[in-house]
Amino acid sequence: MGTKRYFAFVALALGASLGLAQAETLVVNSYGGPYEAIIHEKIIEPFEERFGIDVVYDAVGSASQDYAKIKATRGRPGFDVAVMTASQSLQGCKDGLLEKLTVEAIPNLAKLAPSLAQAAGPCGAVHEIQYLSLLYRTDKLKSAPASWSDLMAPELNQRIVLPTFQNIMAVYLLEMMSVTNGGDLIDNLDPGFAAMARVSSQSIGFEQSSAILESYIKEGRVWAMPFWNGRAQLLVDEGAPVDYVRPKEGTIPLIATLNVPAGAENKQAALKFIDFFLEKASQEAWVGGYKVGSARVDIEVPEAIRQRQITSQADLASLHLPDLSKIAEKLPFWAERWEREIVPQAN
Repeated sequence: MGTKRYFAFVALALGASLGLAQAETLVVNSYGGPYEAIIHEKIIEPFEERFGIDVVYDAVGSASQDYAKIKATRGRPGFDVAVMTASQSLQGCKDGLLEKLTVEAIPNLAKLAPSLAQAAGPCGAVHEIQYLSLLYRTDKLKSAPASWSDLMAPELNQRIVLPTFQNIMAVYLLEMMSVTNGGDLIDNLDPGFAAMARVSSQSIGFEQSSAILESYIKEGRVWAMPFWNGRAQLLVDEGAPVDYVRPKEGTIPLIATLNVPAGAENKQAALKFIDFFLEKASQEAWVGGYKVGSARVDIEVPEAIRQRQITSQADLASLHLPDLSKIAEKLPFWAERWEREIVPQAN
């Protein structure tokens, strides 16, 4: 072997060796759109800078689709961290397809509100909270709605659109209508079904996609509807003539979690990422950037954000936290009843 060829071979071998030593990566599966831009700026780039771990961002699939992939691959979906919801966290633990997360591996788990951490189960790290809000057109209604029952106001006849039952928003709306009218969240939903039948008669129909639901109120075809407050806040920030409220009867949160598939290839990096996301400074950056709530009540955020989001013990007290495992058991029966009693009432 000639001298030049020998040194070229050594350089390539050494480079490859160094490359392998430095090539720690992490695949994070989550959402696209505004979410993707914000998580890159507020979380991923600072994480990469601190730990020297390259994050590959996989913006494919909804929470339910992501869990379906985890299930289909028996815990080896090709990503190391998945952004899902408490419902998938509980199911994944039950199925043995998600890693159980401990305070020893993720110290910042200890900083989360116990009620929310418990709702997500041992496999989910709660990194944000949204809630079901009442979104309305400020240029169409004389005053802001204050109660879930305001969806039955005469001026909203044919000015409401509702989610299909396949969208968890419908389930939470049904439960809150039940509580508002003397029922409960799980065992006595009769008042909720009766109230939703009346609301349905006011509506122009049902849509599953949040993006389509959003288009109705942006175009002015509807004047009020249930909607996740995080997306509602984005509409407000865009300058749309809308606002949203947390009705006086309270609301149910959408608990978003970080999860590690049982067969993830880069578990240690995944645990570092989750702990970093739950740090006080990271949570403050995320809440400020994405305009959502946090399971950490020790964060410091601008007052304008604090007034709208779940960030304190007082905010937590306004939340209803149904047993998600019991909901999963009841869903088939509720879905059949919804199709029979609620859908036919729509115009």
